[in-house]
Amino acid sequence: MMWKKALLMAQFELEDEALRSYREHGFLEIRRFVAGLRLGKLIENVERFIRETVPGMPPEHAFYEDKSAADSLKQIQKMGDYDPWFHDLLTKGAFRKVAEKLLAGPVVPGNLQYFSKPADVGRPTPPHQDGYYFMLDPCEAITMWFALDNVDEENGCVRYVKGSHLRGMRPHARTQTLGFSQGITDYPSQEDSKFEIAVRADAGDLLVHDAMTIHRADGNISVERSRRALGFVYYSERARVDTDAHAAYQKQLSQEMKAQGKIGAAPNCQSHQGTTT
Repeated sequence: MMWKKALLMAQFELEDEALRSYREHGFLEIRRFVAGLRLGKLIENVERFIRETVPGMPPEHAFYEDKSAADSLKQIQKMGDYDPWFHDLLTKGAFRKVAEKLLAGPVVPGNLQYFSKPADVGRPTPPHQDGYYFMLDPCEAITMWFALDNVDEENGCVRYVKGSHLRGMRPHARTQTLGFSQGITDYPSQEDSKFEIAVRADAGDLLVHDAMTIHRADGNISVERSRRALGFVYYSERARVDTDAHAAYQKQLSQEMKAQGKIGAAPNCQSHQGTTT
């Protein structure tokens, strides 16, 4: 409990220059946001969640590259709904404070996710804007990408298009990528190629981007390095969700993924339940 309290009470202040950069470019890099023993405890809790909680989760909240293989876990949704440690991590403390600063006011915690690109099999993430999924009016929201591993071009670092959050919503259409059902159809434009930047990150670094910022990632071509991250989503209290459209989209997506055998607990994952890290 002491480690949890220390993490939640961690203080972090954004300099004016960082705020200006975020508003100009649509993303922000915060190095060593969590470090040392706090980072180790956070990673331990992620591993505990995967070991103890994921086997009992409903299929629409745990995605596998291969549903028969526990080590192919691709994505977890709504972690805070299943575990009080992660609920507090999302709703209290330093992550939320950064969101409130960047969104200039109170926020609504939306989701805490886990992302993984396993070594040698992790697939590319298509270029997209999170706001297309969020269905907000106005589209005032941010996503935080918190690195659990060191990440570079080899194992699939995030790539942002500078300033793209200022140029409106791009057309999206269905993709075949697990966990990322929509991608930009006219990517890359000349402007996209000119302003795209690959952002390397070390474990404990935090990347934050506007819901309208175009971003993508290559696959993990490393033969031994994992690429794990947590995703934090916050909406401004000024934003309103089109709940009917969002629910209909999620239902359709869930049905499609079940039909393709892409969601659900991996059978052999059950055998890992209860082991220690």
